[in-house]
Amino acid sequence: MRFWKRSIMVVAVLALGLAACNGNDNDSDLEDPADLVDDNGDASAVGDDAATEEGDTDDGDTAAPADGDSLLDTVRDRGSVVCGVNDAVPGFGVTTEGGEFEGFDIDYCRVIAAGVLGDADAVDFVPLTAEARFTALQSGEIDVLVRNTTWTATRDGSEGAAFPIITFYDGQGMMVRSDAGYGSIDDMSDTVVCVLSGTTTEMNLETEFASRDLPYEALTFEDNDTLREAFIADRCDGWTSDKSQLAAVRSAWPDGEGGPEALTILEDTMSKEPLGPAVNDNDSAWEDAVQWTIMATMHAEEFGVDSGNAEQLAQDTDPDAEPALARFLGAGGYDPGLNLDPDFAVNIVSQVGNYAEIYDRNVGADSPLELERGLNALWSEGGLHYPPPY
Repeated sequence: MRFWKRSIMVVAVLALGLAACNGNDNDSDLEDPADLVDDNGDASAVGDDAATEEGDTDDGDTAAPADGDSLLDTVRDRGSVVCGVNDAVPGFGVTTEGGEFEGFDIDYCRVIAAGVLGDADAVDFVPLTAEARFTALQSGEIDVLVRNTTWTATRDGSEGAAFPIITFYDGQGMMVRSDAGYGSIDDMSDTVVCVLSGTTTEMNLETEFASRDLPYEALTFEDNDTLREAFIADRCDGWTSDKSQLAAVRSAWPDGEGGPEALTILEDTMSKEPLGPAVNDNDSAWEDAVQWTIMATMHAEEFGVDSGNAEQLAQDTDPDAEPALARFLGAGGYDPGLNLDPDFAVNIVSQVGNYAEIYDRNVGADSPLELERGLNALWSEGGLHYPPPY
């Protein structure tokens, strides 16, 4: 597998250029929703912000396609998918000690590569900060952004992004010390809450406490490292972020500080955080490819197709006896016209797995996070994942 680390300096220069073109002098104005950053504000939920390291730049392979062409053709000609990711959020996107990328979002980069190119390893991972991610997408530095990113109206509109599908339903929560005696946010009057500055997380916190008529003090930080130090030093009573990110922090809480059991994530949910991949607007062929490759993992779970039986089922399924399953597997050469190989779903599931496999090994029952499926279950199990039929 090939791993790229793009120079964040290049992205910063591009961001300055775009800002100059737009004539926007209010980049830091918290009241402007377009200037807010959510999803924890930087590239790291715990540990060092590795996404700010400078790395090798490319010779132009990631340039946006010419007018009239689809990025799908560019990706195929290049032979790899350039995927913007997080590299420091346990369960979603991390770099291991051996330099390997792993996590829920990382697996969905591999899903796209398996579906489009037939090879889940044909991915170039580009770690990005929250501030740099949409600039990288707009400039063509990356093909797709799969980085714990919330689908919002502003991003769908003024950022020029398209969100093909939601992969993870999340919500903002509050984490407290288990021995603090807080049963819900209603118990947190006159408390101090740690939060990242300049984010929609900060805005949601203000909205939530105002709606409950609870006085509080927000203690803001620019990155999670300093926030974490403040929380350990008892400078704040609560820590607010996406619940999945709080679970990631909790799972890695040091034994010297009491380990994971020392922290409790309250049941209250302050916001809706539908997370999913983002692509540039106005390229329906590439958007369809990203959408249907990801939905294939959900269809596979519905059909009972997994990494252990996908290839065999593709050989044994009778189109006359099981037409729906046969269409999904591409049996008999069925082609829905998505500009993908008929067996793209088989490649995805055999190489990466179905949704349940991806979820469980990264954030679910087989992972340190042990997150329940909840809203991320299939529609047939009470969840929200409801992929359109073939």
